[in-house]
Amino acid sequence: MLRLLLRAGAPVFAAAGLAAGAAGAQERATVVLVHGAWADGSCWSEVAGYLIDAGVNVVAVQNPLSSLEADVGTVRRAIDDQAGEVVLVGHSYGGVVISEAGNHDKVRSLVYVAAFAPGPNQSVNAILSAFPQPEWFSSLHADAQGWVTWPAEPMARWFSAGLPARQQAVLAATQHPTFFGVNDNAIGATAAWSVKPTHYVIADGDQIIPAQLQTHFATTMNATVTHADGGHLIMLAQPRVVADAILAAVEATD
Repeated sequence: MLRLLLRAGAPVFAAAGLAAGAAGAQERATVVLVHGAWADGSCWSEVAGYLIDAGVNVVAVQNPLSSLEADVGTVRRAIDDQAGEVVLVGHSYGGVVISEAGNHDKVRSLVYVAAFAPGPNQSVNAILSAFPQPEWFSSLHADAQGWVTWPAEPMARWFSAGLPARQQAVLAATQHPTFFGVNDNAIGATAAWSVKPTHYVIADGDQIIPAQLQTHFATTMNATVTHADGGHLIMLAQPRVVADAILAAVEATD
């Protein structure tokens, strides 16, 4: 069967009709969605639906969460694979990833969604060192190899606060373990937000990255700000609000 699909080394899906369709889909900037710790690309499913309904091409990456270098490499590979311009979106730790990967030439703007926005040569832990240790931090569980997860009850109290109980339980069961060292990894000398247009969605009820810190990030980067009523997983609590902020960034590149 494989030999029937391959002909003279040509790509399997290189039919003229498919190529024409792909070209049409690339007239607007592609939105590349970058998840944060303890999550995967499915956390963007509701937001992606609204964007697709609006005629936007969407790619949600699946980061390994093993190191900042590996996650940035995954995002850069997704950006490389797009035919045209990209609007890069990051949630939580994903904001660190896009602050580095966003330096890619194809990236036209960045959208931070309840996300960290480190400065040059800065890591998450460097940012957090200026504050007392958060109350939820001691609830995290690390296995023998240093991969960190949330127990279900504190995850519902802090991380997925405000979502329906069944959804909270599913998120706890399906969370992506995150290697403890990612928060020590710093971005390079140029934060992408310092050289490209930015938008920021502030989650007003966030208990992981407080709204005051999110406001500081947004002010520092001179971002276009959207406020959303919800907790840290605002893309699940208020997907339409988040999608509209992303669409505004897409429209600004048209």
